Amino acid sequence: MNKSKITSVIILVLLAGNVFFGIKYLSAVKEIRQIKTSIKTQQMNGEIVEFTKLFIEGVLKAKTDVDFETRLKLENLVRNFGDEEISTQWSKFIESKTEAIAQEEVKNLLGLLINKIDVK
Repeated sequence: MNKSKITSVIILVLLAGNVFFGIKYLSAVKEIRQIKTSIKTQQMNGEIVEFTKLFIEGVLKAKTDVDFETRLKLENLVRNFGDEEISTQWSKFIESKTEAIAQEEVKNLLGLLINKIDVK
């Protein structure tokens, strides 16, 4: 009888331990998912800032025509976003036929990029 009680207590302690560690595991998995989402958001924000800085320095402040290397960097950054909305707006900008349309599309592009920055 004494042996049976000890075995029951050990089984209950082990079961309680399993439940405790199971809950801790699920909590850690949830936290890891949140951290991954946060990291992804921060990376996207960094890419947007990098693009915007290059765009301002290489295009808006340019005294001459934009060189091929700058255009290539900007195009690659747009592709790296993987965002259809940004790609579409970029296409509208680069396909502008007049300076007035290009200026309007630049405003739309920069506004879109600012709205894409997640400041949570």
